[in-house]
Amino acid sequence: MARLVDVIEAMIKQMLEENNGSATISRSVLAEQANCVPSQVTYVLSTRFSTGNGYIVESRRGGGGQITITQIKHTSSEDCIRSLIQETGDSLSQQEAKTLLINAVEVKAIDTRQATSIMSAVSDRALAKVDTDIRSQVRADVFRNALAGLLIK
Repeated sequence: MARLVDVIEAMIKQMLEENNGSATISRSVLAEQANCVPSQVTYVLSTRFSTGNGYIVESRRGGGGQITITQIKHTSSEDCIRSLIQETGDSLSQQEAKTLLINAVEVKAIDTRQATSIMSAVSDRALAKVDTDIRSQVRADVFRNALAGLLIK
């Protein structure tokens, strides 16, 4: 059985697909359709539909909590990779790296082999000897540098 967050994500992606990459939704209506509370929709939006994941989410106050989600269209794989490099902050969790790489594969900016190699380099296992206080910062640096390496012709 699929997790609720996966169901909500699939519902939103379906709406985006049906509306050419942009959809305006009501948080409460979507929560009702998914049989959950609105805060769970908010969680999915913040974790799976961020700029780093290739989306712009605009929230409007009032009016039932309307949210507009727009999928970012990159002109090339290089453009997408540059965007990922710029959007990666000073620290990055293993899960965030995985999510960003999955998105990059989905939009065909990188292939599965490249994503697997980068994920191996930024995994907790690879960084096990790095002090946990700075591990997420080192991961972000390695992640950006690995992506930058893909831009070299």
